[in-house]
Amino acid sequence: MSNIVLMALVATLGTWAVTALGAATVAFFKSPNPKVLNLMMGFAAGVMIAASFWSLLQPAIERAEEAKGTPPYVIVTAGFLFGAVFMWVSDKIVTYCRRKANCTQATPNECLNRIIMLVLSITLHNIPEGLAVGVAFGSLQNTDFSTESLMGAITIAVGIGLQNFPEGAAVSIPLRREGYSRRKSFLMGQASGLVEPVAGVIGALLVVHIEKILPYALSFAAGAMILVAVHELIPECQKNQRNQPYFATMGIVTGFAVMMLLDVMLG
Repeated sequence: MSNIVLMALVATLGTWAVTALGAATVAFFKSPNPKVLNLMMGFAAGVMIAASFWSLLQPAIERAEEAKGTPPYVIVTAGFLFGAVFMWVSDKIVTYCRRKANCTQATPNECLNRIIMLVLSITLHNIPEGLAVGVAFGSLQNTDFSTESLMGAITIAVGIGLQNFPEGAAVSIPLRREGYSRRKSFLMGQASGLVEPVAGVIGALLVVHIEKILPYALSFAAGAMILVAVHELIPECQKNQRNQPYFATMGIVTGFAVMMLLDVMLG
């Protein structure tokens, strides 16, 4: 059990590190290369969509079929929808706070308060992402530990990590534009991802100790990941579609293909 939780911690520390890496771009660029970001977000979306089924929903369905009483389709559907709704609510909060964080006509104190609210809202947004990684690793305790299942959990962490890179930059670079030092901009940008290791460990512990919630937890993580991929990553990576109509799309296809290849090859 301790090894499973430790792996969840290491994986979510990795997703936080990618957030910090994205925030660190403030030291080199006024704005990151949009072409690279679009490719990364597209690849992450493809990985997350594929992983949502093979590494989360499929084992959730199998576990739900073993449960007695509640029909499997009710368990998986309820968990999936709850995960999507939870992420939707956190996304609404982030969107509202980003709008409020516009410091064009605000005093320094008001601007600071708005930026703090923005960082806190993005932190809330990262909780279900950390839970998704933790649940994926925690489920290894209740399944036949195999290379396939381990790689599935790792690819979920990789997909979430990749989409954390632009999130870190999205916080630190606007702060720099508002006159904050590079150091303060970086520290506030990376802070938004610190909650992921905490949420990851909690998710792993819950699944390890309460086996009955496993199908709910797996489908919850899938719902959260699908919403992130479809609502955030895909539209964002397609913003430059007119100039490069298939660049980001091929990132999505490649990400999906990589996840599918790993599943087939290791299965």
